[in-house]
Amino acid sequence: MSRASLDKDPHEVAAMFDGVASGYDRANSFMTFGFDRRWRTTTARVLDARRGEKVLDLAAGTGVSTVEYARGGAWCLAADFSFGMLRAGLHRKVPMVAADALNLPFADESFDAVTISLALRNFVDPKAALTEIARVVKPGGRLVICEVSTPPFAPIRFIHRRFMLKLLTWVGKRTSSNPEAYSYLAESMLTWPDQRTLGEIIASAGWADVEWLNLTFGVVAIHRARKPA
Repeated sequence: MSRASLDKDPHEVAAMFDGVASGYDRANSFMTFGFDRRWRTTTARVLDARRGEKVLDLAAGTGVSTVEYARGGAWCLAADFSFGMLRAGLHRKVPMVAADALNLPFADESFDAVTISLALRNFVDPKAALTEIARVVKPGGRLVICEVSTPPFAPIRFIHRRFMLKLLTWVGKRTSSNPEAYSYLAESMLTWPDQRTLGEIIASAGWADVEWLNLTFGVVAIHRARKPA
């Protein structure tokens, strides 16, 4: 397993998620004390997907987030490069497709909005992916990213980093056939850029009006941006 601070091998990352797919949603809820549901609900409100719109939920995993975003009547497509994750979500009533974020199998300007939840940090090249995402979004379309972030309050930041690393390692050793996967996820959280730095990366990929909203003391942040008309 490549370390999170080094270049990620996409085949290794896909295999990692294939290996934990069956229990991934359950483990997420356990490790976040159920906050993952609140984060999805807030992300859906920020996305504000409406009837008649086409939304790409990229790196959607089992499609649990896609279902949430489709509640307003928009047509939402779950895309992921892990076949194991997609198979684990086949019981959900949303369309699914295997796709690589760096080479999306869609025509230019196909979607009104694209969203990524807790997965951008797993991309081999996040900026290149954000540029590719802009290609498939219509002018004036939206980008909404929910991702782990850096609590601005130092005591919360210290407790979160120490606690999450130990919790992820503990969960991996006891509940997963691939404990290295949870060590990777913990390290990917620790090495991920803070809110402002991610905002700058998004802007450098061609997006405009970048802004963010901290959730749960900044443990997670939602970034929103618009494709220039």
